[in-house]
Amino acid sequence: MEVLPVGGRGRRNRKWPDELKARIVAETLVPGTTVNAVARRHGVPANHLSSWRTLARTGRLVLPAPEDPVEFASLIVGPFEDASREEAGAADRPEIVMGAVMIRLESEASAERIVSVVRGLEASP
Repeated sequence: MEVLPVGGRGRRNRKWPDELKARIVAETLVPGTTVNAVARRHGVPANHLSSWRTLARTGRLVLPAPEDPVEFASLIVGPFEDASREEAGAADRPEIVMGAVMIRLESEASAERIVSVVRGLEASP
């Protein structure tokens, strides 16, 4: 019998740079992926990845900008009947009405922005 010595400690502690953590966390946000699959692919314990996701959720880990053209807009929710067109500048603002949902865009909204909002509404369940 031959004994092979193992150098160093039994546990290997790795330092993960924040930029790498953020890229790995961003992969978990893609629809259809799981934390376990991403963790396995990068050799990261799944519980570490989950804690990194918590850091991102609380703003302590900054994620990279998404590669797809995702846009966020402010949203004000109120009764549909209360929406009055007499508001200042409301007459020249594009509106998108889909069922009980009405979206008023900024007056200088481009055609591309309007199309992206409509496609987003169509894709919503």
